[in-house]
Amino acid sequence: MITFSLNGNDLSVDADPAMPLLWVIRDIVQLQGTKFGCGQGLCGACTVHLDGIAIRSCITPVSEAKGKQITTIEGLQGKTKTDEHPVQQAWIRNDVPQCGYCQPGQIMSASALLAKNASPTDDDITQAMSGNICRCGTYPKIRQAIHDAAKHLASPASPNESTVSSTAHFQSDLSS
Repeated sequence: MITFSLNGNDLSVDADPAMPLLWVIRDIVQLQGTKFGCGQGLCGACTVHLDGIAIRSCITPVSEAKGKQITTIEGLQGKTKTDEHPVQQAWIRNDVPQCGYCQPGQIMSASALLAKNASPTDDDITQAMSGNICRCGTYPKIRQAIHDAAKHLASPASPNESTVSSTAHFQSDLSS
């Protein structure tokens, strides 16, 4: 048995210690928000937090979660359990997703960035988000939403107002 905390709840799973955390989350625990993308840790669709750090759950064995806190997109929240996290709110305000498949991973990486850097520069965002691929190319909106979330985390008085405007692209968007 491997015991860890998942979204604030203690959990013990009977799984092969080498099983990827992604499959424990999706198949054993039945939380479907974390997505399978590439299986090699390259696309970011499977991003979750391990003790607050964004990791790729498709290449992380469940044994690494022993005694630690795992947060999935389902566990990301605002001040109360019924609130959406400020990054999720910014995603909605800025109409970020198109197909939506990569968005849980994008949101988890963005929220980990803002937890350690409350006022990221465009370069900080590029670096933090470089492992997350969006097939629809919503990188400018993702960047805008991260700046928006940072602004609202700094002064949460007006959560439905967005004044950030950005047309910068991620390096991966520019190199193709």
